[in-house]
Amino acid sequence: METRAPYVLIGSFVLAAILAVFGFVYWLNNTGGIGPRTNYHVQFQGPVPGLLVGAGVLFNGIRVGEVTQLGLAPDNPRFVNATISVATATPVRSDTRVGLEFQGLTGVPVVTLEGGAIVAKAGEPVTLIAEAGAGQSMTQAARDALRRVDTVLQDNSGPLKDTIANFKTFSDGLARNTGKLDGIIAGLEKMTGGGTPAQKITYDLRTPKNLEPAGKTLSASLAIPEPTAVAMLQTQRMLFAPVGDRPGFADFLWADSIPKLVQARLIDSFENYDIAHAPLRTSDLGQADYQLLIDIRRFRIATEGEARVEIDLSARIVDKNGKVVASRLVETSEKLDKVEPAAAVAAFDAAFARIAKELIGWSVQAV
Repeated sequence: METRAPYVLIGSFVLAAILAVFGFVYWLNNTGGIGPRTNYHVQFQGPVPGLLVGAGVLFNGIRVGEVTQLGLAPDNPRFVNATISVATATPVRSDTRVGLEFQGLTGVPVVTLEGGAIVAKAGEPVTLIAEAGAGQSMTQAARDALRRVDTVLQDNSGPLKDTIANFKTFSDGLARNTGKLDGIIAGLEKMTGGGTPAQKITYDLRTPKNLEPAGKTLSASLAIPEPTAVAMLQTQRMLFAPVGDRPGFADFLWADSIPKLVQARLIDSFENYDIAHAPLRTSDLGQADYQLLIDIRRFRIATEGEARVEIDLSARIVDKNGKVVASRLVETSEKLDKVEPAAAVAAFDAAFARIAKELIGWSVQAV
């Protein structure tokens, strides 16, 4: 009796262990953390590369079950039938979409569910139809895309060949007519003002000489700021009245803008008259006792009637307090025998010499 007792005890323990294993498997299939299960049939209308029994089933990205069975459809071997077991609480509905995704770096396939209710017949599992191409891998998709591109190229090989031939003919024509094209482009640039600009010829206004002192010199310091002028006179081009371009003056430029040119030559003229009391430059305006303010009204060639050069200035002398000490208009003109750059500059030199002499004499009297 004592000898048989251990065998009974061992047999009972083994039987209990077997029952426990079966119980655990049953619990895992039915209540293993996700509650009761519901089976669904899924039909893939194409290959399902890498899908295995035991692969996960995701609903909106959450694991709700696994694949329990795989096999080819008996009536159409191109289709694949699968059985999935998912938690009964999963809201599978009539508009549920079934797909196949590849997760992770290794591309492990899982069945995916998205959407809403399937109404099943009593006692039969619901059949879900996967979307077309749901089992298509990236490699297969790339192959299909390349196959479609190849088909398009093959169907349009004739037009493509003609297009390439036309391009070759066009490029050959360009090569043969390169010289003509350069000429056309050069003409267009000239017409629109583009391309390399033509060389400009610069002319300066001459400072009058022989301005002998008239028995009197400047008794106080005088500064000559840059003259004021309307926007049209802020230029280096030769101006005409009536306004317009004239032959021979397309490349003409004064050495500086007209106001700056008049300022520089007036200062030079005062220095020639009395170097000991030369006007102060613009940077020293605050140190001068007086300022000679010039407003340029005309500095042009008039071509109506007799061609002539015209220079009209408005001059004021103001003290340090801004009080106007004296003011006057200075006007002159010079006959122009020929409207061309050299003759025009000579006429401006003569007219400006009279202007400068008159301004110097007036300023010496006023300061």
